[in-house]
Amino acid sequence: MTQPVRNRRSGSRDLTVGDRAAASRRITPGLADAPTDVDLVVVGLGITGAGVALDAATRGLRVLAVDAHDLAFGTSRWSSKMVHGGLRYLAKGQVGVAHESAVERGILMEVTAPHLARPMPMVVPLNSAVTRLQAGVTRAGLLAGDALRRGARTHPETLPRPRRLSATETLRLAPALRPAGLRGGLLSWDGQLEDDARLVTTVARTAASYGAHVRTHVRVLSATGTEVELRDELTGATSTVHTRGVVNAAGVWAGDLVDEVTLRPSRGTHLVLRAESVPGLQVSVFAPVPGETNRFVLVLPQPDGTVYVGLTDEPVEGPVPDVPEPSEPEIGFLLDVVSAAFARQLHRDDVVGAFAGLRPLLDMSSDGADGATPGGATADLSRKHAVLTSRTGVVTVVGGKLTTYRRMAEDAVDAALAGAGLAARPCRTRRLPLLGAAPREELARLELSPRLVRRYGTDAELVLAAAREVSGLGDEELLAPVADGIPVTLAELLFGVTHEGAADVDDLLDRRTRVGLVLADRELARPAAERALEIAARPR
Repeated sequence: MTQPVRNRRSGSRDLTVGDRAAASRRITPGLADAPTDVDLVVVGLGITGAGVALDAATRGLRVLAVDAHDLAFGTSRWSSKMVHGGLRYLAKGQVGVAHESAVERGILMEVTAPHLARPMPMVVPLNSAVTRLQAGVTRAGLLAGDALRRGARTHPETLPRPRRLSATETLRLAPALRPAGLRGGLLSWDGQLEDDARLVTTVARTAASYGAHVRTHVRVLSATGTEVELRDELTGATSTVHTRGVVNAAGVWAGDLVDEVTLRPSRGTHLVLRAESVPGLQVSVFAPVPGETNRFVLVLPQPDGTVYVGLTDEPVEGPVPDVPEPSEPEIGFLLDVVSAAFARQLHRDDVVGAFAGLRPLLDMSSDGADGATPGGATADLSRKHAVLTSRTGVVTVVGGKLTTYRRMAEDAVDAALAGAGLAARPCRTRRLPLLGAAPREELARLELSPRLVRRYGTDAELVLAAAREVSGLGDEELLAPVADGIPVTLAELLFGVTHEGAADVDDLLDRRTRVGLVLADRELARPAAERALEIAARPR
């Protein structure tokens, strides 16, 4: 028998699996049955747009949130899959941004999404390329990062204090490191996401459970603060929506909707390796960039047997592409830095996938503010977010980073309410768990598929129950890997269609799961994705 789940909307009754399934189906591709009179239209369904939809819906507003493509189509799926505590911003003198990042990291890891964000141990190897002065500066930075953790009131059981390691301890945690010249390491902790696109999808599902209408494959043709023209990208149908407010959360495409917004995008590239390329990693490794005092390349093991290596920070000129492409010089740079720290030389054929994301940076450096210089490198631009209101009343939120999405959303909704003169309840998202959230010790006790628990938390049973209902298949078939070496299950793919607005194979393989990061795996998983779409389309 299915266990009821706490109804976080009212606290007055429990939701059954059927109730939750009905609510979750509000994430829908296209415009069919979409409202045409709402309080707020949200443009863009990356992490910030999904966060805005959740914030507004939990304040009691009628919300329509749309994306021309899909959930997490843009920058939100191209991150390092980390929940940063602000250390890199502190190093640049951006104290306020660093503190905000540490606070929001703690909220994500301990309140809103402990099922999707876990403690990540990371080691900085102290090898012959790292001088004792550089080691001292790095250690001081890690101690400052721990001070940020304490200031944010994140518990040390969540993120332990940093410490020095011997060479033997360092090699035990990261046996693939180059032992020659290794004199030890520095161990510290940060947050790691199960998957950035999974976080976006969960935030969007939570928004839908509070009444937001979340629609994928719906393009905004034009918008003012009171009227939005939409087109269904699946059918071509158009609609005019009357609204009292609009939030533009389109990320690097924000300037296409509001021409008063000027961005300076930068490209961050990651590589995808198989785990056997850097075997035995029990921690993430921050490989020092030779000749740099405070710059590292991240080597990040993932639960699916891959390793991400990143990242770069390169300015981008010209039109913004739908899917950015890594450059060969960036790939070569990342391979060279990692090879200098590890025993095995990495080669181009070790790279089984690569991805790049564009950071939507607002250029606030015209007067040298925020520690940047006019016309300087994008790495010098502040990661502080900005909320801007256009002449027509459209509120645009840009900048920032994935970790601070909740605060960005709160600020954007505050601005939209003020501009429209709307009354609403106070922001609730600081203490509002996302769907599936529970303390880690409770998640560990669940007798369910470990993979589903990692990706859906307490909603793992809902995923499986929904897949049983729509397919009529047994658990063994629903939970089996879809192909050799690919841990994705048919249950996940079916849930992506029935509950999470996936409309095609790309949605399933590139956003609901991340199989598409490795092209060879993508082709192996394609038949299962096609089967899930076919099963979900059957009349019932």
